[in-house]
Amino acid sequence: MATISPLISAEEIISVSNIILIDARAGANAFENYQNEHLKGARFVDLNRDLASISENPANGGRHPLPSAEDFSKKLSSLGISPSSHVIVYDNKNGSNFAARFWWMMRAIGHEKIQVLNGGYQAAIQAGFPTNSGIESFEKTTYPFQEWKLPLADIEEVEKARKNDQNIVIDVRDKNRFDGLIEPLDLIAGHIPGAVNVPLMENLDENGLFKSSTELAQKYKTIIGDKKSENTIVHCGSGVTACHTLLAMDYAGLPIPKLYVGSWSEWSRNDREMTTKN
Repeated sequence: MATISPLISAEEIISVSNIILIDARAGANAFENYQNEHLKGARFVDLNRDLASISENPANGGRHPLPSAEDFSKKLSSLGISPSSHVIVYDNKNGSNFAARFWWMMRAIGHEKIQVLNGGYQAAIQAGFPTNSGIESFEKTTYPFQEWKLPLADIEEVEKARKNDQNIVIDVRDKNRFDGLIEPLDLIAGHIPGAVNVPLMENLDENGLFKSSTELAQKYKTIIGDKKSENTIVHCGSGVTACHTLLAMDYAGLPIPKLYVGSWSEWSRNDREMTTKN
């Protein structure tokens, strides 16, 4: 378990020193937006280029497969991050897009001093955090080669788990996607049979901030019941937004369960049993 909270408030980052800020905002013009304005000192990461290893066929690992841990270590080196760095990552969707994915990847290689900005970019702006434009300059480092240390599940394990009462498979997508009413990203609308829908937005309060650790702990203990963390699998569309729920569970003081990176984007392309709208 990490020695610091996975979340940090906008007010707190103003008072902390010796941090490395990572801008993981989403959108087609994310890098352009970063160049136009970002939190002062922030360094940019891109989901497709830096946090995934995109394959030609999403049937093999989904739309956003993980890069190798070695390649991720090299990326951290290029960002000037070392194993002792205190890193804070933000996006414009309160961690539900790419910040939580970056957080999970950092935790997965054993990095402890990594936090997500609660409330995201706008919260920092409202708190008076200074901004900058252009591209920040910084010294590169060497981040030693690592391996993924947090638990992962592949498609075969999910196939077995969904049929086993001792396991629970959690789908964090919106209910309309889970129910097969809409599907904006993948080819087929629906969900993995046996999965339980717990939309990630339920992790947030009416102000778009994470609910208290106590409230989140109560929520997920009720959902998971007596299932062990190693028997709990969390997924989404392509293994990105699922990390938001993994972060919420870690914040709640619960063990981080397994991430199914391939998620619905892989499952729905592999001739597996699917529950779709009648």
